[in-house]
Amino acid sequence: MPLIFRLFLLSLGLAPVAAFALPANRPTPGFTRVAITTSVGTIIVAVDQKRAPRTSANFLTYVDDGRFDGVTFYRAARRKSDPKYGLIQGGIDTDARRSLPPIPHEPTTQTGILHGDATVSMARPNRPDSAMGNFFITIGPTPNMDARGAYIGYAAFGHVVGGMDVVRKILAVPTCCGSGPMRGQMIVKPILILRARRLDGTPRPSRGVKPWLIGLERAPAK
Repeated sequence: MPLIFRLFLLSLGLAPVAAFALPANRPTPGFTRVAITTSVGTIIVAVDQKRAPRTSANFLTYVDDGRFDGVTFYRAARRKSDPKYGLIQGGIDTDARRSLPPIPHEPTTQTGILHGDATVSMARPNRPDSAMGNFFITIGPTPNMDARGAYIGYAAFGHVVGGMDVVRKILAVPTCCGSGPMRGQMIVKPILILRARRLDGTPRPSRGVKPWLIGLERAPAK
C-alpha cells in the first residue's frame, strides 16, 4: 500500500489492521479477552469464539474454573535457524486433577485461523480429539502447525493482543531435558501462571468437585 495512502488512512483513523491485531483495551464482538498473569508479566489473549467455538469454550472453562491458576509455562521451543522465533507451551501439563474431558478437534481448514505470529493454539498428544488443558503461543509464523491433506494440524483459537514482550521473554529462558520432539525444550525454572481471568463477559465455571483444590489450606486471615 502506498505510503501516502497509509498516512491518509491514519489521519482518518481507518488504518488497516491485521486479522489478529485486536484491541487489547476494549471488548470486540465475537472475541473474549483473557489476561494470563505470570511471574514475569501479563499476556492478554483474544479467544475467537465465533470461528473456533468448541476450542474456545474449552479454554474458557479452564480459565473460569481456575484450572490454570498455579500452573506453568513449561516449554520454550526455539527455532534452530533463528532462536528469536518458535513457541512457548503452558497449561496443566500432566496434572490429571485439573483436566477436563478431551474435546473434538477444530482444524485450521475448518476455522480459518492459521498459525501466524502470536497465535494461541491447543497442544495435544499425537492423536485426534485429544486436546485438554495445554496450549501454546507462536512467535513468528508457524505454518507447519496448520492442517493440510491428511495432516490434522493443531487447533488455533485466538491471538495475543497484549504482552508479546512477555511471550518473547519466556521463549528466551534457559531450557534443557525433555524427550522426543520436546528434547532440550523444557524450561529449567518453569514460569508460574499466577492466575488467568477473562476480561469480557460472565464467567461460566463447570459444576462439580475441583480435585486439585482438595486438601489445600486457606491462607490465614490478616
